[in-house]
Amino acid sequence: MLDTKLKRAVRSRQHLKRFKALPRGLAVPLRHFRPLALLSTATTTMLLLAACGGTGGGASAGGASQFSLTINDDNHIVQQELTKLSTGACTTQNQALPLQIQTVPIGNVDQKVQLLAGQSALPVQFAAGNAPALTKTLDKAGQVLNLETTLKSLGVWDDIQPAAIKTVQNLYGKFNVMPYQFNIEGIWYNKKLFAQHGVAVPTNYDELVAAAAKFKAAGVIPFSASGQAGWPITRLISGYLYRELGPDALQAVANGEAKLTDPAYVKAAQAIADLGKAGYFGQGVGSIDYDTSVQQFITGKAAMFYMGSWELGDFNDATKDQIGAANIGFMPFPTVAGGQGSADQIPANVGLPVAVSAKSYNAKVGDWLGCITKNYGAASLKDQGTISGFKPNGDAGSLPPLTQLVQTTINQTSTSVLWFEALFNTKATETSQTNAAPLVTGSISAQQFMQKVQDDLATG
Repeated sequence: MLDTKLKRAVRSRQHLKRFKALPRGLAVPLRHFRPLALLSTATTTMLLLAACGGTGGGASAGGASQFSLTINDDNHIVQQELTKLSTGACTTQNQALPLQIQTVPIGNVDQKVQLLAGQSALPVQFAAGNAPALTKTLDKAGQVLNLETTLKSLGVWDDIQPAAIKTVQNLYGKFNVMPYQFNIEGIWYNKKLFAQHGVAVPTNYDELVAAAAKFKAAGVIPFSASGQAGWPITRLISGYLYRELGPDALQAVANGEAKLTDPAYVKAAQAIADLGKAGYFGQGVGSIDYDTSVQQFITGKAAMFYMGSWELGDFNDATKDQIGAANIGFMPFPTVAGGQGSADQIPANVGLPVAVSAKSYNAKVGDWLGCITKNYGAASLKDQGTISGFKPNGDAGSLPPLTQLVQTTINQTSTSVLWFEALFNTKATETSQTNAAPLVTGSISAQQFMQKVQDDLATG
């Protein structure tokens, strides 16, 4: 996304960071999303808006003197790939404008970016912040480069995945961050269990519920989910909402055109609450943490697992995945009868993305951005086994079948949607995730759940 639990990341064997609590989506690796607090005071916001003069990142009047990057220290993949490009495909660009990387703890990213922005000292590239609101504020101050305009002028716009473009636009209102990471979400399923119990892959929600009932009757956990993290459950709510009301369902709430307490929205929460009431999440879902939910699936105890493609690291690791990658399938959240959404509208996130300083831009920075856009996609796949928002031009090496499946799905996706809390404020995000387990265990009703979150949206 950037929901508040995304701070904890899970490592894949390539050091890929998963959003544990993101999309956290935005994430996922640095993957799942977790919106931290927005700018805390009006004074801070005014400072950022006023910081429109000067040049950032040690730049002279002619722009940057180094291709500087400030990024969270646990995002190894981006650091490693840019370093590798600097001595490979982008050697010429690096000789003209040397790459310089500075790291900060993920919890300090927003504070660091605000400080540098207030000093008109933003580096060429910087972690965009845990909440989209920070980047939007910097953009209003003229400190964020419009990457759509820039990449089009450089002739490399067509090297961005359309689904990644849509995801960034959904989050920020425009394309103004580099999508070094890109993850899609859906339901992973155990092919062997489906075959053993004669269950066909569901194509609509009613079939999904029927499949869950059949697995439960056979003593198999239908859905593995972490109630402790909360977001794996609330993502099911947004999945239902998007299929019932269409891809703008949660944007309408953000715009004030709808409320989570409206009947159609409560219906979505009720649908997921009913899964819990029927016992389809197994025993003790409220105490299950992220790692345990992963283990339930890759050890064959659960038939289905809603999760993002950041889990490919574990799925493709034979030392961890006891059911075998060949026995894992992927299906989008199924359609809802009479709904306005379709199964090809895939939830996606771009991890903790990277923005570019407008005030540091010059021709040398442009050369770097063009080289990255053309080469990063294939390099990331080949070197790290990770998928980005850049098209994989050139040789990406031999990819595992599941990774190929995800890449194909991304290539075929023209409309992406966000996760449940993506457009929420921090308070509403926390309320949503902490009340997810009570929702599916029956401690609170669907109406109460949505009311709690809506109240925090109104006051947070």
